[in-house]
Amino acid sequence: MLEIIAQNELTADPRESSTWLSEGDDPFFLIRFGVLRKRFVTIRLAASDIEIEPRLYINTGRGFREKDSWTVGRGADILIIADVGAFGTICTLRLDPASEPCRFALEVQEFATVTELNAYIASQKRQLSPMKEVRLANLPRFWKTFPSFRFRRKEGQLQTYVSRMTKLAADISASPSLDPGATWLSIVVPVYNAPARYLDELVSSFERQDIAGAELILSDDGSTSAETLGWYSAHQPGPRIRHLLNGMNRGIALTTNAGLEVARGEWITLLDHDDVIAPHGLKVIRQAIESSPQARFLYTDELVVDDTLKPTGLMLKPAYDPVLLSGVNYINHFSIYRRDRLIDIGFLRGNFEGSQDYDLLLRYLDGLADIEVVHVPYPAYWWRRNGKTYSRIFLDKATTSARRALHEHFTNNGKTNAILPALTETLHRVSFPRDPKNHPKISIIVPNKDSFDLMSTLLRGIYEETDYPDFEVIVIDNGSTDSATLALYDDYAQRYPSFQFHINVSTFNFSRAINAGMALASGDHFLLLNNDIEVIARNWLDEMVQCLSYDNVGIVGAKLLYPSRKIQHAGVIVGFGGLAGHWYLNKPETFGGPMNRLHVRNSVTCVTGAAMLITGECARKIGLWDEDNFAVAYNDVDYCFRAYKAGYRIVWTPFACLIHHESVSRGPDKSGERRIRFEKEKANLRRLHDTQDFIDPASHPAYSRDRSDPKLIQLSSLTFAREWFQKRKT
Repeated sequence: MLEIIAQNELTADPRESSTWLSEGDDPFFLIRFGVLRKRFVTIRLAASDIEIEPRLYINTGRGFREKDSWTVGRGADILIIADVGAFGTICTLRLDPASEPCRFALEVQEFATVTELNAYIASQKRQLSPMKEVRLANLPRFWKTFPSFRFRRKEGQLQTYVSRMTKLAADISASPSLDPGATWLSIVVPVYNAPARYLDELVSSFERQDIAGAELILSDDGSTSAETLGWYSAHQPGPRIRHLLNGMNRGIALTTNAGLEVARGEWITLLDHDDVIAPHGLKVIRQAIESSPQARFLYTDELVVDDTLKPTGLMLKPAYDPVLLSGVNYINHFSIYRRDRLIDIGFLRGNFEGSQDYDLLLRYLDGLADIEVVHVPYPAYWWRRNGKTYSRIFLDKATTSARRALHEHFTNNGKTNAILPALTETLHRVSFPRDPKNHPKISIIVPNKDSFDLMSTLLRGIYEETDYPDFEVIVIDNGSTDSATLALYDDYAQRYPSFQFHINVSTFNFSRAINAGMALASGDHFLLLNNDIEVIARNWLDEMVQCLSYDNVGIVGAKLLYPSRKIQHAGVIVGFGGLAGHWYLNKPETFGGPMNRLHVRNSVTCVTGAAMLITGECARKIGLWDEDNFAVAYNDVDYCFRAYKAGYRIVWTPFACLIHHESVSRGPDKSGERRIRFEKEKANLRRLHDTQDFIDPASHPAYSRDRSDPKLIQLSSLTFAREWFQKRKT
């Protein structure tokens, strides 16, 4: 008789039998059976709304250990079958159903014979087609191996996305302008001791491309593997697939360069020998080239696959962001270069092991205009993530090489710099140290009314807990009557010549307050601060000013946390909800986001006005804040979007971190006249900026726009090319 015992905050759902709620940190079931038992145990798990990844443990007399456990893959509906034998001294299994909170159905059954079991499996196949078989490996010798099956009621979101994008690409026509005899693209692949299966899959993916004019060059780095050398012997080169067998091992960079030297294409791309080209990938890239005649560099999205080419993840990239690129090589694959420019910069360099592609990117992109760098939002590259690449095996060396490349890049551009670890140790933070005698003066503008506790916390943080040598504080007050607040103003004015306050009784209008503060300011740049900001790190202002060292930056925003230390502001995505919204609201402070982007600096189209640094140049060009259309809400979105349309880059940094006690002093706009005004300002944002149709370049067309934590959506059409500064109204 089976016994099932739920542990660690696994609770039965009272609404439905056999359904459980997993809410703890380490929930699991104990499944017990007797010494004499039925031979087969089946475990059926069907999760609601999400995919799960169960893990099964056995106790071999030493407790439940990771080495005695198996995962059976990820899915929404999973069936595990174990042959436990009709007799045995091991009488307990442990089942961890999921690694995250979820709701799921559990059904555990026993079967005495193969006939009974097969009948049950057949019934499940009818209900849960399609089916994929998965085997548990490394079972103890006194267990018998029996196939485990995973079923899904419907295709997972990731696989559906890949299938959908492949179908959309299949439906586009090949370019009629291509000269059938010309080579427009050379694909150069450095090879070293590659398994024959990898080479077969790479070549097959190339041969299946439905466009002419591409060549594949396999540049071998002195392979010694009999399997690799045997593959070359069995596969004769031809006009489209060429083998370049170098006689000695010289490393990835020099071997790649050997392939580049014989390449004939106008465009060049580099692949790894264990990766493959997605179906129709080259046709989509060609369409992007033809739709962007100004392009001198293109890059695509990537599908992450396991060793069997099964999709496991997706790298959906933003449009070209050199600020993000200084923290992480998010571009990576496919990178499509102009051959003539590669020749000009001298191909790859041999002393940047593990990050030679990063070094190449930085040198190639240096001096290109933003409009010349194009993102192709199609997963044209399938990256086999097996942990065997050089950069993963020799991560420290690759990180050191990356930082040398970054340091050289900024030094060559006349910018003194040091490259430090980011919030993720292997990513990067570019420090731009300044002459201590030449800091720009910052005018800090704070709108306020009363709010003694908030203002005293803010002013103490600015004057006593901030390491920045040159600033002034201008408080624009719209009618304080609180005696403690007025005394606070007088005290700071007496102690600090850099402090001033101006009281003008009026209704609250954030834009008007900022305009008044800017008119009174004497600084080089302007910093807007809400009165409910709390300083928690001394370097916050210096970090925001450092971000102005990137080219063409007009506005900088900070990372803001709720008092609970969850994220309140990590950049604003224009278009969320048809308007604009904060990205990854309420995520943990350490949350990294896609590709750990929230652990490095990013470009965005908007940051919150609660902590916004504006350069003097940008302020003069963009002009006044809009007092009529955006008195309280969306004024920061309007101002940032006007700066974006004017071609200024807007940067968000996680290294300037503050606490934001959001809307404490004003309260929400949910009733009465406030509600009417709020709805009007939302309408103004749509009318002036068409936010309902805007796809933010910091985001991706396949990210949903209905929530702060975007989900993958299925697209109805392809976008062939994205630039950061999109075609826009003037």
